[in-house]
Amino acid sequence: MERVRINVNEIDHEVEVEPWMTLNFVLREKLALTGTKKGCDTGGCGACTVLLDGRAVYSCMTYAMKAEGRRVTTIEGLTGDGNLDRIQTAYAEHYALQCGYCTPGFIMSTKALFDANPDPLEEEIKEALVGNLCRCTGYAKILEATLSMKQKRKGRT
Repeated sequence: MERVRINVNEIDHEVEVEPWMTLNFVLREKLALTGTKKGCDTGGCGACTVLLDGRAVYSCMTYAMKAEGRRVTTIEGLTGDGNLDRIQTAYAEHYALQCGYCTPGFIMSTKALFDANPDPLEEEIKEALVGNLCRCTGYAKILEATLSMKQKRKGRT
């Protein structure tokens, strides 16, 4: 076991990890942050997406030791003041979820996109979300919700 220090949702944690432990495992099993889902466990579905120093990563493909001294944001970290993040609000307003299993990953990918590019083109949105799979919605509502954030930013509703 080795101790690593990770800042998760603006809270410092010191966690004992084995070399094989993924960030997903540590978040879910050691820190009880279960909003980050465990999907395919091979980096193919995006359900486990979190932000690592502001960049979207698959937590199932990131060893916990690689997060040493870094900043992790999970879906739980978006509601720091008890209110929904604007992305979560847009997804809810546009019914951009059905079963909801993939939703945290989509929201975290959307956050990374808008943090890096506040005014993305539709093609850039599609490219940013391509690593997230949904078996329920058909993606139309997810794209609609994401596009609505652009329109609200520009003063159109």
